[in-house]
Amino acid sequence: MNVQDVKMKLEKLPDHIIPKVIDYIKFLLNKYCRNIIDNSKFKFDWEGGLPKLKNDYTSVELQHKALEWRECTQQNDIEHE
Repeated sequence: MNVQDVKMKLEKLPDHIIPKVIDYIKFLLNKYCRNIIDNSKFKFDWEGGLPKLKNDYTSVELQHKALEWRECTQQNDIEHE
């Protein structure tokens, strides 16, 4: 089964089921993508890359923003497949 097969099956589902499918996809991404991230070394090559934001956010707020941005990116990737 490939992405096109999944899209065809998704299009056959009733509209009220689509949010459940998206929730399940998010669950799978969270479960399996986290393992990929956990197995790689974290790089700090981004350090100092957000100087314009340092006056607007605390480090904790930036962590929350980064999580939001990653989730949005993942959601956009899913929608454009």
